[in-house]
Amino acid sequence: MIISPIPENAAFFEALASPVRLEIIHLLAEEDLNIKQLAEKIGISSSIMLKHIQKLENAGLVTTRMVKRNGSMSKICTLVFAEYRLMLDYRRRGLPMVNTYSIPVGSYCLIEGTPTCGLATERGVIGNRDDPQVFWETERFNAQLLWFTQGYVEYRFPNYLSFQQKIVEIEISFEIASEAPDFADDWPSDITFYFNDTKLFTWTSPGDFGVKRGRLTPEWWSSNQYGLLKTIHITWDGVTMDDQKVSDVTLEQLLKYDHQYWSIRFEVAKDAKNVGGLTLFGKKFGNHEQDIVVRTFFERAEQIKTDKDIADKCDEEG
Repeated sequence: MIISPIPENAAFFEALASPVRLEIIHLLAEEDLNIKQLAEKIGISSSIMLKHIQKLENAGLVTTRMVKRNGSMSKICTLVFAEYRLMLDYRRRGLPMVNTYSIPVGSYCLIEGTPTCGLATERGVIGNRDDPQVFWETERFNAQLLWFTQGYVEYRFPNYLSFQQKIVEIEISFEIASEAPDFADDWPSDITFYFNDTKLFTWTSPGDFGVKRGRLTPEWWSSNQYGLLKTIHITWDGVTMDDQKVSDVTLEQLLKYDHQYWSIRFEVAKDAKNVGGLTLFGKKFGNHEQDIVVRTFFERAEQIKTDKDIADKCDEEG
């Protein structure tokens, strides 16, 4: 999930501004605990612990549920397993401009997928489970969850850039997991990523997560719960995933200025070592309230010229 330092997110940053609440997050990462257990482990009263938990709940970092134990009700606390990325304002003087595209998981243009497979909205499953024909139901555009065992799905977005604009970077972020029947936290799958029909790299998803409930996943859904938020950056120097270099493919090899659209593809090849499927989560499933997000960072022609003039002047001045 991308978090920006804006007033609407004040509760999130406030929740992290406490050593006690950071310790709570650490403890809940190991196991679910009730209010009394947390209070005893940290050494504070249950009433004070309850106030800390309420702040974490308001920030979306923790969920709670009431459970009857030994004849009395107990509030069980669960950590929301999510990844957060701080996004500062990048539209500053001298920095690139950006086009942002939010692509729903059901807005694909090409797809082939084998069972187990299917689509779901936040209200229910579309058509029949494990029937590849459902991928072409008109309701697919409302899908918030997409899954298959082997195959590929391709998305396209418009190319509004001209030869007078220089691409600086392309960023692609999405919530993704493997696809196991029901779910399996240990279920590796080799997923290959393409941009404009060029292979970028293959990444092994560790599993199809379901032991913990997804923060956004509807109550009626009892299978896999959430994925991992992954971010790909494509630059003139190569490709990174989560700031780790994964490929030497560069923007120069990928850009097609004369095309009306550019494409991204996710594939689980039939000859992969780990054919463990693929699940893509929309903004109403999983832990991250976003669709597939593509950002193209670019510089205007006049900005490129100005930057070059400044560099030339610096060279002249020694």
